Amino acid sequence: MKNSITMNRINGRLIIFYFFLFFSSLHLTAQDRSNDFEIIKNLDIFTEIYKQLDIHYVDPISPGQLMKTGVDSMLGTLDPFTNFIPEADIEDVTLMTTGQYGGIGAIIQKQGDFVTISEPYEGFPADKSGLIAGDKILEVDGQSAKGKNTEEVSKILKGEPGTTIRLLISREETAKPFEVLVKRENVKIDNIPYYGMLENGVGYIKLSGFTQDAGREVKKAFTELKEKNDLKGFILDLRGNGGGLLNEAVDIVNIFVDKGELVVSTKGKDIAKNKSYSTHTKPLDTEIPIVVLVDRASASASEIVSGAIQDLDRGVIIGQRTYGKGLVQNVLPLSYKSKLKITVAKYYIPSGRCIQAIDYSHRDEEGHAYKVPDSLISEFTTKSGRKVYDGGGIDPDVTIEPQKFNSITQALFTEFIIFDYANKFRREHDKIDDPEKFEITDDIYNDFIKFVDSRNFDYTTESEIAVNTLKKITEKEHYLNSVTPELEALEKKLMHNKSEDIITHRDEISEILKIEIATRYYYQKGKIKASLSNDPEIKKAIVLIGNQQEYNNILSSTTKKSSMN
Repeated sequence: MKNSITMNRINGRLIIFYFFLFFSSLHLTAQDRSNDFEIIKNLDIFTEIYKQLDIHYVDPISPGQLMKTGVDSMLGTLDPFTNFIPEADIEDVTLMTTGQYGGIGAIIQKQGDFVTISEPYEGFPADKSGLIAGDKILEVDGQSAKGKNTEEVSKILKGEPGTTIRLLISREETAKPFEVLVKRENVKIDNIPYYGMLENGVGYIKLSGFTQDAGREVKKAFTELKEKNDLKGFILDLRGNGGGLLNEAVDIVNIFVDKGELVVSTKGKDIAKNKSYSTHTKPLDTEIPIVVLVDRASASASEIVSGAIQDLDRGVIIGQRTYGKGLVQNVLPLSYKSKLKITVAKYYIPSGRCIQAIDYSHRDEEGHAYKVPDSLISEFTTKSGRKVYDGGGIDPDVTIEPQKFNSITQALFTEFIIFDYANKFRREHDKIDDPEKFEITDDIYNDFIKFVDSRNFDYTTESEIAVNTLKKITEKEHYLNSVTPELEALEKKLMHNKSEDIITHRDEISEILKIEIATRYYYQKGKIKASLSNDPEIKKAIVLIGNQQEYNNILSSTTKKSSMN
């Protein structure tokens, strides 16, 4: 204990010493700043607080953890994208920029007390070691994984390529747990998990990230589609794509617009961050009809691409309003191999609008940042004069409301019933048709219903929530006794309908079930291919590309955009 306290005090005094050095040098280099005194004063108070904690606090303190807590709290008052990255988490920076990390190559999820394999990446260590969806991780290198969350387990699974990790696995219908040795590799997450041809000569690329080489990969995929097919149109799917590297977004826009077109500009406090990024090479195609699919999770670089395509009138945007992240981050090196990811600028797309949705510089009394109010939203125009607006994401040219699933479908998914049945199906069937052709037959669906019954599955409908709310209101207002018979009759009726929901909502349940089962056999590509045939936004895009007059009308219209429910 004495040694621990001594080391803490040594570390604490070193930290205090470095802080004094910092604000002393700050005083010498920034004496002309009006807030110089405030900076020095508060740093002095901070070091005094730490010194008093180090000397007087009843229990030993951890200098590193205490400082990280302070730093995280400080950065938390800014925006959610400005973060301190300690040396231990430096792998996350590599993943953000390159799409690569050292690990086993699998998506994991928490299910009960343990983390399970949700989906192994095809051809990577987890897959090559025989791990499958549904495998429960009981131990990692002899240490229990019970109660750990996905983030904790993920950190343990990641590591230096070439090193080996020992997992104790529990698998459904396997008598007892078994060990699996997995050799970590350099795992590369594909920017493009799938591309191919759809009906009516329409090409399709699913872009899931903007890490290094995303532009080159899109260019290569588009070239192949164009050279091998009589391409009538093209769909770029950015749904769920949270963004990445700005220069990759510029390179992707460059595939479809002329050289020398402004794509995005950045403006920050430091004038060195004020830059303009234009297309710099000859495009591949400036004529083919383009549809870009977006949703509420399309952010950052996805918004640069979709926003530039819209502002330059190069294609039609379909889907839902995007996330609204118009902030640019740089990763700056700090001492001891740590880094700071810091927001340095805002970005502006060709029309001049910034699509940042949240104003983090202004907060209410509870500390919540304000959404840009309608009164401050400004109107801009595209290259051909169409009206577009700032203040929160890219508003699609054609809005399609996201599909809302029934309560039973949501529960079957969130409670892992569909996930577990797909695992059972894979154990019982060696193969299925190609994802585009595979369908949930009557026999499969009836087997699924039996599986659901065996799990004692139950869920709460919106109607039941409403009845329970009504009960509480009537009880509060002293009407409950007089309406109890009617409420009980309504509950009984709802319960009867509930038992039939799995039949009533077969179509939407079957669609999710089909996608989940296809993933077991064909991995990420199978998941995407299985989802395309009944995707309402894909269907709308194909129809629009086939109707040149409607497509051109959207790109030339200065009136209100169209919508589709």
